[in-house]
Amino acid sequence: MKPSAWRVALRIARRDALRAKGRSALVIAMVALPVLGVTGADVVFRSAELSPAEQAVRIMGRAAGELEMVERGASVLQAPDPTQGLSVENPQDTAKDGATPRHTPAQQRALDIPPADLARQLLPAGATLVPEREGPYTAATSTEGLLSTRVSETDLNDPVWNGRLNLVQGRAPANDREAAVTPDFLKRSGLAIGDRTAVRGLEATPFTITGVYEYPGDLKATELLAPPGTLIGRLAETPGATRGQAAGTGEPTRWLVKLPDGTGIDWHKVVELNQYGFTVTSRAVLTDPPARADVPYYVEQDRRSGTDQSSYFNRTGVVILATVVGMALLEIVLLAGPAFAVGARRSRRQLGLLAAAGGDRANVRGVVLGGGIVLGVTGAVIGLGLGVGLVALLRTQAEEYAGRRFGHFDIQPLDLLGVLLVGLVTGLLAAVVPAVQASRQDVVSALTGRDSLKPPNRKLALLGLLMLGGGAALALLGGASGVGNRSLAVLGGSALAELGMVALTPTLVSLFGRLGRWLSLGPRLALRDSVRHRARTAPAVAAVMAAVAGSVAVGVYTASYDEQYRREYVAHGPSGAVLLGSGWLAGPDAKLLPQMRETVERSIPDLGPRADVLRVSPKGDCADGEYCGYISVEMPKADRCPLQDSDQDYGPGEADRILETDKRCQTRGRSGSPYSPLTAGDATLLRNLYGVTDPAAGKALAAGKAVVFDARYLKDGKVAIRYTTADQDRSGSPGHKPASTEIAVDAVLATAAVPAPAEAVVSPDTATRLGFATAAAGSVWLPGTAPSDSAQQKADGALAKISDRDVLTIERGYQSKADLVRLGLTAFAALVALGAAGIATGLAAADSQRDLTTLAAVGAEPRIRRSLSGFQCGVIAAMGAVLGVVCGIVPGVALRKVEGAANTYPGMSPEEIANKAIVVFPWPTIAATVVVLPLLAAALAAVLTRSRVTMLRRSA
Repeated sequence: MKPSAWRVALRIARRDALRAKGRSALVIAMVALPVLGVTGADVVFRSAELSPAEQAVRIMGRAAGELEMVERGASVLQAPDPTQGLSVENPQDTAKDGATPRHTPAQQRALDIPPADLARQLLPAGATLVPEREGPYTAATSTEGLLSTRVSETDLNDPVWNGRLNLVQGRAPANDREAAVTPDFLKRSGLAIGDRTAVRGLEATPFTITGVYEYPGDLKATELLAPPGTLIGRLAETPGATRGQAAGTGEPTRWLVKLPDGTGIDWHKVVELNQYGFTVTSRAVLTDPPARADVPYYVEQDRRSGTDQSSYFNRTGVVILATVVGMALLEIVLLAGPAFAVGARRSRRQLGLLAAAGGDRANVRGVVLGGGIVLGVTGAVIGLGLGVGLVALLRTQAEEYAGRRFGHFDIQPLDLLGVLLVGLVTGLLAAVVPAVQASRQDVVSALTGRDSLKPPNRKLALLGLLMLGGGAALALLGGASGVGNRSLAVLGGSALAELGMVALTPTLVSLFGRLGRWLSLGPRLALRDSVRHRARTAPAVAAVMAAVAGSVAVGVYTASYDEQYRREYVAHGPSGAVLLGSGWLAGPDAKLLPQMRETVERSIPDLGPRADVLRVSPKGDCADGEYCGYISVEMPKADRCPLQDSDQDYGPGEADRILETDKRCQTRGRSGSPYSPLTAGDATLLRNLYGVTDPAAGKALAAGKAVVFDARYLKDGKVAIRYTTADQDRSGSPGHKPASTEIAVDAVLATAAVPAPAEAVVSPDTATRLGFATAAAGSVWLPGTAPSDSAQQKADGALAKISDRDVLTIERGYQSKADLVRLGLTAFAALVALGAAGIATGLAAADSQRDLTTLAAVGAEPRIRRSLSGFQCGVIAAMGAVLGVVCGIVPGVALRKVEGAANTYPGMSPEEIANKAIVVFPWPTIAATVVVLPLLAAALAAVLTRSRVTMLRRSA
């Protein structure tokens, strides 16, 4: 068509859109909603994506860089931003037992010189190190009791912190009795500026809150910031406190680096510092990164794994996202199709006049396609405006929800232009089929209002059948076996199958018409009318099919995912068990355990006998609260995976080969007990924690034997217990490895109510006889019925005043939320399908007006219009629902196959592999969609349709 013809077509389309405001609003809304979502997501993503300069400010404030000693005596390979990747190489890790590690001169120098002194020697002249002191995760007093929080020491009066920590309210602390907090601390604690809070263990010297500071990159951080030298050292001196480097009580290992103006840390200096075991985040490097070939870390990564530029599109998350977005756009096209079909049908006489006046088929197509252009562009522009406006309006809420501030409000014109084109293409595609149908209509039939009936196109039906089968095969095989590009395979296959079903729709509608001979008068008339007017029925059926297909696809996916989680779920104990504490209670919490027990028994009635749990650990020369070693329950050596023997060394490739080929390594060993693998207790513990009621097990326990719950761990009446002592020599002595010892203990097998592999119970006397230490870890009750939610909330509230941690668990079995998701999706699909069926019913009613007039003239009752409209709507909804179920199964199953193929790793048991790819069909939901949806559509159409028939003059 010539440009002048397009101008005329667009003008006609604009006038038609204004005349049919309801239909136009429907199409505009369908196009605008996804455009709004994509625009909002794009603006949020672009705004949250920091520029290198903004990223530098978030990491180091006004400093020239951030320096960290990762490991003394080691060398480091890092990316320009070490958070994007680093590797550590220490000669001590590769030295054979008893051999002296071969350190490089730089590594040896790092061992000999304290890290701070070494850093000053290596950095440019005039460098100043500002230590970052992060203390332990502890608790501080709040209005309700105790609040879990991290503590640190920071001189907030130093401007070097500006940008990394920003003042929100108040002022910086001025003395050792003042502190600042984060907004989340202030909100959760119920305190305000000027109030006092005390860190647990230092209740006698509380801090006055003087200011609120936020981390722009972590708005959800809960932290108390005290001046340097006022908190962490004192915490280390409290009884039962955690000590060591992890608690922040040792020498600092991370610093902000201040340099004189005009100097910076270039990439060559970063590589030099890496040789001494430092990682460096440099402002100069972030803003001007080196070439990939000049980064040793990238060179090594490429050498080991190679590069695969197409691997991004084979990632599971990308495959799922591409499939969801692509299928959503296809559904919008199919849903908007009936609206354009309505417009084309109602403009049939106008289009016929255009053809009679000399317009060719291209002109007729142009008018209908012009409607797609006008409505598509209008919807896209509205969606763009609303998307940008909503993000700007809700920016603060979006930042708080994401937990970090935007770098800047970023609108990318090219991105928005692409989104605009998506809206335009969506409108055009939705108008393509109605445009082709309108251009092929007979001119005389269009002018007289009669339909020209043609049989279904067999070639189109054959093509649709091939597309359906080929698309389904491509999606399922490509997703499961990785044939080609997985994103393209799953998305292309699913879309191809659905389009094939659309092509088959006219033929299938004709086949549905053969059911009319067994129906009563009303349904038979409705079905035959739908078959006779396939041009209006097929788009409506396709729209209902698209809505139902989306619902079924997500329903299959969520039901399968839910079943996977159900099978992988491991209970903490028998159903209804009440568990207090965990395997590694902190020192202060362990001392409060008697008070916690009284609180639970006072808050929850009828708990029954209490079983106290003792953690069993190796004896060692370590401070209270520190790691003293580990105990594990092992299979007999002949049945044990070779990789579990620590006295053998395997290379990475050899280890994977063994995991993939040795059946002994492919076992499921997950247990749900929150306590340690080896616990000490009595027969009540066996009953409450494992559901063991056999008196013989309790007698064996009292006789000094261990009780195991998995027959694989018992051989010749004994179970293997391995314990590993703590590595006390942390100075880097050559070839030192933790000592590991394995002993055999007399044991009996008991049948547990919950899976408990690699777990055993001994009596406290037996643990002492074996040379182990015991410590209180918690308590377990097993009431006759599970406590109510209100009772649990009461207990949680009372415990919160004693401990800041979540120490109470009630085993209620697997809790599924997928049913609610499926219900919501089914309701949404029903709403959309009802709308599509309603549009088609309205069109059918308009087309059937003359037929209804004839029926009224021959004596038909007035309610015939109501019943016929109801049956017409029900027929369309029924056909669309049946076809939608078939189409929706393909992408749902394909996405599960993608996850099943991607989430496996060497050493998985066959049961775990099967669970990853399990496919479950939600038959009740599918049945409700196929049965209830057509009945509801028919009922609504019958109720909302007037019974009175307007008499019209019949033309010859």
